[in-house]
Amino acid sequence: MSSVGVPVVHEERSIKLTKREVEVLTLVIEGKSSKDIADALYVSKRTVDFHLANIYEKLQVSNRVQAFRRATRLGLIPIETVLAG
Repeated sequence: MSSVGVPVVHEERSIKLTKREVEVLTLVIEGKSSKDIADALYVSKRTVDFHLANIYEKLQVSNRVQAFRRATRLGLIPIETVLAG
């Protein structure tokens, strides 16, 4: 029995976040707003939002909570970050 026309998403495929995207996501996990993240990283809020959009696209999610859950499940963020929060 074959499933015709049903796309299969493999989570094993390599998803790579940049160092800056990991920094942004780590601060998101800490509950920081985009403005707070911008201040912490010495960039504009627009730059933070740009990084978040890239993170969402790479992880195929649409919000911060989904990004956190997926990144954790895929091992893209250090476990110490999750446990410290």
